[in-house]
Amino acid sequence: MTQTKRSVTSVTPPPGAVLGTRALNRATLARQLLLRRSPLSAEAAVRHLVGLQAQNVKPPYYALAARLDGFTPEALSRPMADRAVARMVTLRSTIHTHTAEDCLTLRPLVQPARDREISVFRKGLAGVDLDRLAVLARELVESEPRTMKQLREALLREWPDADPQALSVAARCKLPLVQITPRGLWGRSGQVTLTTAEHWLGRPAEPAPAPDDTVLRYLAAFGPASVKDMQTWSGLTRLRPAFERLRPRLVTFRDETGVELFDLPDAPRPDPDTPAPPRFLPEFDNLLLSHADRTRVVPAEHRGRSWQGNIAYCTLLVDGFLAGLWRLEKDALVVEPFGTLTKAQREEVTAEGERMLRVMHPDTSYGIRFGTVRG
Repeated sequence: MTQTKRSVTSVTPPPGAVLGTRALNRATLARQLLLRRSPLSAEAAVRHLVGLQAQNVKPPYYALAARLDGFTPEALSRPMADRAVARMVTLRSTIHTHTAEDCLTLRPLVQPARDREISVFRKGLAGVDLDRLAVLARELVESEPRTMKQLREALLREWPDADPQALSVAARCKLPLVQITPRGLWGRSGQVTLTTAEHWLGRPAEPAPAPDDTVLRYLAAFGPASVKDMQTWSGLTRLRPAFERLRPRLVTFRDETGVELFDLPDAPRPDPDTPAPPRFLPEFDNLLLSHADRTRVVPAEHRGRSWQGNIAYCTLLVDGFLAGLWRLEKDALVVEPFGTLTKAQREEVTAEGERMLRVMHPDTSYGIRFGTVRG
C-alpha cells in the first residue's frame, strides 16, 4: 500500500480554551515528530526531543526511525562514536541518549533529584564521606574507564563496611557518568564502561540552565502540558515558580478535567481530525512516559498494558494512540493489536512495518504476522 503525505492543518484555540484528548494527542505527536517524519538530523532530533530514553541500546534507534525521514542506524551511531551524543543517567534517574551539550547542562539541572536518590540508601552509606567518594570515584574513572563492578570494588576497599549497591548508587548520583562506546553503537556489543562526561566529551561541565529555559524546551517537545507533567518528565519538584515567571510569554488552556496547561504561543496545535499514521515505537519511548496524565496517548482501557513487572514492550500507535505491541522474532515482525483493526488500518500498519524493517534491518528478511496480545 502506498502512503501519501498528508498536510497538517494548524488551529488556534483561544487562550483558556478546553483542549480535548484528540487535540492534545495531535499537538504532542506533532512536537514528537510522529505526525510526519522530519528531515532533521539524528543529532538535531535528539536535541529537540531533549534526549531519548535508553535503558537498552536499541530503543533510541527505533525511536528515531519512527520520527525521521531518511534515518539509518548509522545516523545515530556516527555522532555517538564522534562523542557528539552520549548515554548517561539524567531524567527520572534513567539512562538517556543526549547531545554532548545536554550531557553537560541537563545533568547539573537534575542533580537535586540525584541527591534525593542517594538519601534512600543512607543506611548503606553510614560512615561514607560522600564528597570524598565523589573525588575518589572521579579519579578512578578518569584514570581509566571502568565497569560499575570495578568501580564498586575499588570503593569497597576504602569503605569495606558500606553496602556495595549503595556505593554504586552514590557514585552514579554524585558524578555525571557516561557509558563510553562501543556501548550504544548499532550492531556492536560492549559492556557498560564508565567515565565522566567532562572527561569523555573533552570539556568542563557547564552551569545548570535556568529551569525556565528547560520548561520552554519541554513544551516545545511535549506540550501543551501542566506543571505536574513536566515534573513527571524531569523527576524534579517545585517547578511551579518557573512556569509562573514564564506565564507572560506562554498561552494557557485547560484539559477536560480542568487542569491548567501551558504552551508556547507559536507551537503546532493541529486540527484534532488530522490523520495520524501508524508508528512502531520502542519500549519506554518518551512519548508514553513524559506526562502525569498519559491519556493523550494511552487510552484508559490500555493503561499498564505496555509493560509487565520490570519488562517493557515495544508499542504500536494507531490513529495516534497506543493500540498494541510488537516484537521481532527470528523470521517475522509480530504485531499484536489490543483490538480489531479495520482493513485500512491493517494495511497501513503493514506498510509502516515493512518500512521500519527496511530501515532497521535491510539485510534480513522478515515476514509480518498479526497475532493476539499474550496474557
